[in-house]
This record gives sequence, structure tokens and C-alpha cells, in this order.
Amino acid sequence: MVNIRTQIAEMLSDEDATVEWLSAQLRYLDDPAQGRVLDALRWILTTPLDLAVPTGDWVGVSEPLDHGLEVLQILAELQLDADTLIAGLCYRPLREQRISLDRIEANLGSSVTQILDGVVRMAAVSELRRPRETAVLGQTVSASDNVRRMLVAMIDDVRIALVKLAERTVVMRLLKTASRPKQLQIAQEIQDVYAPLALRLGVGQLKWELEDLAFRYLQPDAYHRIAKMLDGRRLDRDHYIGRVQRLLEDELTAAGLQFQLTGRSKHISSIYRKMQRKGVGFSQIYDIRAVRILVSSVAKCYQVLGVIHGLWRSIPNEFDDYIANPKENGYRSLHTAVVGPEGRVLEIQIRTHSMHEDAELGVCAHWRYKDGESDRDRGEGSYQDKLEWLRQVLEWHEGVGGEQAQLRFEAYDERIYVFTPQGDVVSLAQGATALDFAYHVHTEIGHRCRRAKVDGVLTPLTTPLQTGQRVEIITAEDPQPRREWLYSSAGYLKTARARARVHEWFSVQTREDHIAAGRQLMERECARLALTVLDYSAIAQAFRRASVEDLFYALGSAELSVSEIFRVVQYLGRGSDQFRAVLPPSLLVFPIRTDCRFDAAGHLLVNYARCCMPMAPEAITGFVTRSRGVSVHRSSCHRIAIAEDSAPDQLIELMWAEVATAPRQTDIALEADDRQGLLVDITSVLSGEGVNIIAVQTQTDTQTLLASMRLRIEVSSLDVLASVLSRLAEIDGMRSAQRLRLEASDGDADNG
Repeated sequence: MVNIRTQIAEMLSDEDATVEWLSAQLRYLDDPAQGRVLDALRWILTTPLDLAVPTGDWVGVSEPLDHGLEVLQILAELQLDADTLIAGLCYRPLREQRISLDRIEANLGSSVTQILDGVVRMAAVSELRRPRETAVLGQTVSASDNVRRMLVAMIDDVRIALVKLAERTVVMRLLKTASRPKQLQIAQEIQDVYAPLALRLGVGQLKWELEDLAFRYLQPDAYHRIAKMLDGRRLDRDHYIGRVQRLLEDELTAAGLQFQLTGRSKHISSIYRKMQRKGVGFSQIYDIRAVRILVSSVAKCYQVLGVIHGLWRSIPNEFDDYIANPKENGYRSLHTAVVGPEGRVLEIQIRTHSMHEDAELGVCAHWRYKDGESDRDRGEGSYQDKLEWLRQVLEWHEGVGGEQAQLRFEAYDERIYVFTPQGDVVSLAQGATALDFAYHVHTEIGHRCRRAKVDGVLTPLTTPLQTGQRVEIITAEDPQPRREWLYSSAGYLKTARARARVHEWFSVQTREDHIAAGRQLMERECARLALTVLDYSAIAQAFRRASVEDLFYALGSAELSVSEIFRVVQYLGRGSDQFRAVLPPSLLVFPIRTDCRFDAAGHLLVNYARCCMPMAPEAITGFVTRSRGVSVHRSSCHRIAIAEDSAPDQLIELMWAEVATAPRQTDIALEADDRQGLLVDITSVLSGEGVNIIAVQTQTDTQTLLASMRLRIEVSSLDVLASVLSRLAEIDGMRSAQRLRLEASDGDADNG
């Protein structure tokens, strides 16, 4: 590899020599694709680069272009497309911040920058501490395996992974000029993350080089001891395998067999692992040199075995028939060790083409049983499906000669992978929030969680996390979970594990504590929504609670949410002058979801009347019962006609949930510490809730730096307004967020 770098360094002083060398690497591409890569090289050669910015993992090459050309050479050996080669050429200048992504996109195209953006995201792994075994909430996992899974989750284009692996390979080749701590850091990262990832992607030539180079720096004594014991250099071993292959081809052809034959020489790191795993010395490793023979049937497997044993002497106890006795993971093949030409030990594997396909791509893929993964790992469909897809795409790439294509993986990612501040990787369910993250790390951290920083920026606890983000939890001194965390509509918690921890906390509270908390929560929300008079007895009766205290208990213990109560308030308001006086007309016209039922633990029941069996889109009317919640009838039902005379106050107008109603306007008042970006944060929350802003008035007190805002917004219901105000209250520096109670003028009567 030194000769390659020397050659590149020398020719960079001569542009014509550089172009000539590059053209030789690109022979597999068509003329237009070659022209694009050459144009990109000329652009980089003629573009002034900014001063280098240290990135923490650079190991000492003076200029980034020779690094880029070496990455390009590795990618060209994989016969990748022009965009990938150009990305490899540009990655180091971009990573050093010597050239911006915008400049690259303007000159080289968006397809190149998409690849580069993905490679930069993968580079976040370089900031991790050394991965280690961790146990979180009773679940023992490998931190390095979590990192590998995170990397795969970040990859939606196989070329991103290949560029990163090529770049890491070049860094490993340069590592001998780095300090010893830097050698250990990068080699450990390669061993734990990138070499296994290369294996899973099927890029064997990079996997072996990465493993051997990492082993050389992590365990130099063992590396050099095994290297000395090997009889000849790696190149000599490869030549030996070539001679064995030619001899076997002659013998098998003479036997009338059709076959496919490949050979390899075992790498130093692999020899060491096998010696450690089996507890044997170097002389007892019989597969330092190996040949694999593929045939069309099981019978021919045994026929080939007979030819092999007739040609060379077999080694006792080194024959395994995994065809008659497959491994537990389904792997099938014949393995035998013989004393081959020149008295050297040789391992031979014999299998059918279908067995080989199963071993490489099926549930018993070679990398699985070799890495010792268990059967339960195979159940993680999304991750395993993506790995198999990446490997198949790589083979397809090689088959079509690297033709440019859009290689996207559209499958749903069931997990996300985020960093702790210490650099550990945490696996969470898709859609998990910062609060879910806090409870995943430790229950006590969740209980004391108050704020969260995502990638260094204060973020609401309800914000869904994304793979690759770094999450920091800001805690209070005393544990104090909030009841709103349990409300699905509030969006604080996604995972059942975190929700169970919060339930456990509140389950040990006394009845008096729940009643007091429920009353306080109800009064606070009513003040925020400018609801001054409510008939709590009527609300309790609607929820089949014996008393107002029982209603507050249900609210304080999170059996009921404030939004559920306000929805019932709206329905009751249609038949009560008291509620009509408090609730404006704009908040009394919204539909009930008659397509869902609530449980019997105090939630409002919605029943479809059997007398008329209403169905959408027929007009419907609700009858509020004392014990069975709301009974839904056709508006033309004879029982509704009777109720109009006997109990009109118990009738409410309903519409099917699928029928949209126009949102109505209301005014809210906000007070917050004035800062840059405050309005952006507010509009972001409103946009996320699907709320339209009609008007904004803002004023800042220059002495107190307190910003006062009045916004007119459109909301679809009272519970949506409650959710909006709750989210606004989470914004950094927000002092208060509440609905304005205004005296309605003629022009404002319908605006609420």
C-alpha cells in the first residue's frame, strides 16, 4: 500500500499524470461516466481549499486529495458508479471543512452530496468511546452491536456504507504515522464496528484488510508471532492456492464433473481467533489455506469428496459432514482437511449451489454462525432484512458493472439508535421521545426529567427522536413525574416500558394525593382555557363517577385526561345554558368520534343503538344516558322523536368522525423571556399541531426583556387547544400560555 500512496503523491504534481492514472482506474465505466469523474478531479485540483479544521480522527496526511484518490481506487476496484467515486474523492476535504457541501452540490450535483451527507452522518461513530458490554434495564446488549445496527439504520443507499468503509481502510493504511493512543482508538473502532459491518455487507476484501490492520495495532505481539509462523508471505500463500486450484480443476474435469471452484488463504486475525476459540496452537489450524467447490447435487458433493481423498491424504478427525448432520442454524456443507501439495495442510469445503446460497444469504448465512449470533437475533426482521438487501444490492452492483442506479431501501425502520452524552448508543422504538430515552437509561432519570437537549439544542420532551442524534437529559433534584405524561394525546411517551414506570410511580400515591392533584390539574387547565364556571357534578355524572372527588381522583391517577373531560364538556354544553355561557359557539360544534369505544374504568362509553343501527354517512343524534354513556341513533329514529318531547336536554347533535368541520378562531396570550428564535419555536409548535395562525401581535418590555404575544389561531376543538397550550408551555423561557377570555362584540361573536 505504501507504493500506491507514493505513486499518488508523486503524480499529484503533474496533472496529466494524475488524469492518466485515474483513467486507468475507470476503464469499467462508459465514456460519459469517466468524463464526470475526470471533470470532478480537475475541479478539485483548481478549487482553492480552506485551511484544514481538525476533525479528531485524522492521522497526518498533508493534503486531502491523495487520500481521496486512494479512496477512489478502492471504490473503483468494487466497480462503483461515478457519483460514488466522486463522493470518495471529495469526502476528506468536506470532513475537514475545507470545502462546503453547498459548493460541492453547485459544481458536482445533488446525487453526490446525498451520498456525502450520509457518510458524514456515519462519521458520528468516530466520536464514541470504546464500545463495551452494557446492561440496561435487565437487557444485556453489546454496545458495539448497537453501533453497527445504528449505522445500518442510517444507511438508505448502499454506496454510503461503501464510501465510509473505503475511507476507513485508507485511514488504517496510514495509521502507522499516528500516535499510539490514536492507533488504539481507531483500531478498536475498526474492530468493533467497521470490520463486522463490511462482513455483513459481503465486502470480504475490505473486511479482511480492516481486521488484519486493526489486529496489528491492538495486539502487535500476537500479530507478529503468527506472521512469522506462516510459511511465506501472503502473496506466496495466494500463489500456492492458485496452483492447488489448477490441479483440482484437472482432476475434477477428468472425473466428468461440472463445478465452480474458489480458493483463499486464511488471514492472520482469523487464524488468531480460531486458535483462541479452540484453545489450540498454530500447528493445529488446518484451514490456513482453503478451497471451496460448488456442484449441482448432493450426490456430486460426495463424488468430489472421493476424488479429493483419492488425491491427497486426509487428516483424521478433521472431516465434518454437515450435509447429513446440518448445524443448528441449518448450515450444510462437507468439510475436510488434507495434506496437499508440498506437504502443506489444506481445507476443502464442498457444497451445492443452493447450499452456498443459503449459507451466504439465507438464515444460516456464514457471517451469522461465524459471529456466534443466536437464533433470537433472526427475529429482528427490519434490521436483518436491510442487511440482506444491502448484500444483494452489492452483488447486483458487481453484476451490472456499477451502473448508476437509485438504491433506496423503503422498508420501515422499527428501531432508532441515539447517543447518550457519554457516547453510548441506545436502541428505542420508532417514534420514541426524549422522555422515553430518559426512562430507558434509568427509571430515576425519567422520574426527575425536566428538559432535554438534542444535539445540544433545548427540545420539548414530546419531540420524536431520530437515529444518530445525541440526547442529554436535564434533571431536577427530586423525582416528580407529571400526570400529563400518561396522556396519549399529549405525546410525551411512546414506549410501554416508560409508561409502565410512570404508572408505577402514581400507583403508590394515596387517594388524597390523587384527589388534590386532580383538582389542581383541572383548575390549572380551566384557567389556561379561560373556563371560569363548570358544573363538576354534571361532568362526574357523565363519566359515571359517584362524586366530584371521584372525578378528581380519576384525573389525578391518570384514569382520565383533561382533554377527555373537555370533550364531554363540549357535548354537555349543547344542552345546558350554564355551559353555553362559558363555552363560545365556536367550541360547541365539533364532531364526536363515534367510531371508537372507551373502557369501563370511567371513560365515556359510546354505544350504537340497536333499534336503528346507524351507519355513516346517515345523520345521527346522541342521547346522553345516566349509565351507558352516549347512545347513537339515526336522527330519523322514532326514539329520538320521543326524546325531543320528553328529554330534550339529553339530546346532542353528532357527526361522523370522518366528516370534517371547519376550524374556528380563538385568541391566546403568551408571555416569555425574549430571545432570538422565540417566534420560530412558537410557530414550529403550532405548525406541528396543524394549527393555522391568523394574526400575531407582539410587544417586548425593554427593561424586563419579557415578550408579550397575542395570537389569533384556528383550532378544531377544545382538547386540541389544550394540547397546543401545553406544548407551548414547554418552550424554553415560556412564562405562561393561556386562552384569552374576551367580551364578544357583534363582529367577534363567532370567533370565540
